[in-house]
Amino acid sequence: MVALASLPRRLRSSTLALWLSVASLGGLVLGVTQLHAQERDFRTTDRMIFGTPDDLTASVAFADVDGDGDADAIFAHGRHWAQVNEVYINNGRGAFTMGYPLGPEKATTYGVPAGDLDGDGDVDVVVANDRAGNWIYRNDGAGRFDGPHMVGPEIEPARSATLYDLDADGDLDVLFTNRGTPNGYYLNDGTGRFGAKQPFGEADGSTIAVAAADLDADGDTDLVLANRDGQANQILLNDGALGFDEVYEFGTGSDETRGGVVADLNGDGVPDIVAANIGEPNAVYLGHGDGTFDAGTSFGADEGTYMAAVADLDADGDGDIVVANVGGRNAVYWNDGTGRGWTEQWVGEEADATYGLAVADVNGDGFPEIAFANSGALNRLFMNVARR
Repeated sequence: MVALASLPRRLRSSTLALWLSVASLGGLVLGVTQLHAQERDFRTTDRMIFGTPDDLTASVAFADVDGDGDADAIFAHGRHWAQVNEVYINNGRGAFTMGYPLGPEKATTYGVPAGDLDGDGDVDVVVANDRAGNWIYRNDGAGRFDGPHMVGPEIEPARSATLYDLDADGDLDVLFTNRGTPNGYYLNDGTGRFGAKQPFGEADGSTIAVAAADLDADGDTDLVLANRDGQANQILLNDGALGFDEVYEFGTGSDETRGGVVADLNGDGVPDIVAANIGEPNAVYLGHGDGTFDAGTSFGADEGTYMAAVADLDADGDGDIVVANVGGRNAVYWNDGTGRGWTEQWVGEEADATYGLAVADVNGDGFPEIAFANSGALNRLFMNVARR
């Protein structure tokens, strides 16, 4: 058990209410301290909502789509049943007072990551669709979009899209994960046009999400695959030429993982992995710097986590974890700085079917806010405020 004296100063003055021990995926045991006196809190009102309860929202992304210096919101609607994706514009103070469709098309959309794809200085949007083709919408510089433009000819069961400069040529490439068919990455030619699909992972894999980072410190980009349907999670090491044939498994080998994040959680300069799981607790795997990871420590219970994100929510210099849950209330896990000790704090009063989340400082106060994407319930923004 961790002594109170070893906790960060912001926690030492708190009263230790409960110590829980839960088995991790790798056999270690992690104590989750239930300390009920954090410096930050997360609050919402009926003015901090997006869309309608009929929206089947799978994910949300923050990006400055209109070029005014603040974070706007893009919502991916249509999980299983086609709907119109939406953009909401930030007024600069964290209020989203205008919204409009990303485009007129309805689709079964799971992901809407945004970035400058064509090198013109504004933010474009990639749309990952389930069995409807994947699209690009090009920004006119003022937050209005031209599209859709097909990424490739494939019609696949996409579950996510990730933007990353895989080939280190200065532009953003796109990776799509597909449940039950091969994943693929598409290289950008610098103008927002993409080459042919290059598969990665198992041919019949059930990959829900992918994270990209240099895991073995050799200067190229490796991949972390979050797999479900009883398939092992995987680390794919790059051979330097975008070949990902060196494969390592992590986790139990049969986890139901819906999301994965790569971030340095213990401040050693080495990437770590957060796995968002359903049917079991989530897990953190600390990296060794050579592309291998420890056995993992678990956090939370079985709330049915569909996505996780890492951000320094309390400005103490380490990354905290936010989770989107379908089986319980959403939560923040405060990092004690080691990447092994986590303090749980619920966010919101209700247990919605939350499939996605995004984190950004929407009001410019230096503390990131959280937007939750709910399927069959109102999407909500939670402001990050000082606890009273």
